[in-house]
Amino acid sequence: MDDDDRPRPNRDAASLLAGESLDRYSQDELAERIALLEAEIVRIKAHRDKVAAHRAAAEALFRPSSS
Repeated sequence: MDDDDRPRPNRDAASLLAGESLDRYSQDELAERIALLEAEIVRIKAHRDKVAAHRAAAEALFRPSSS
C-alpha cells in the first residue's frame, strides 16, 4: 500500500503545533516561528497548485472527445 493510501493520523503536525503552549517562546523566537510557518504555507500552496494542474491535465487527456 502506498503512503498516500494510508489513513491520515488524527493528530497531524499542524494539529500538534496548534495545541502547543507558546508561553516559553521569546518575541524573537515567535517571529522566527511565524516566518517558518509562512514559508511552509507558501510551499504547501505551490504543491497544491502543482497537483491541481497535474490533475486537470490528466482529466483533459482522458476526457472523451465530443465529436
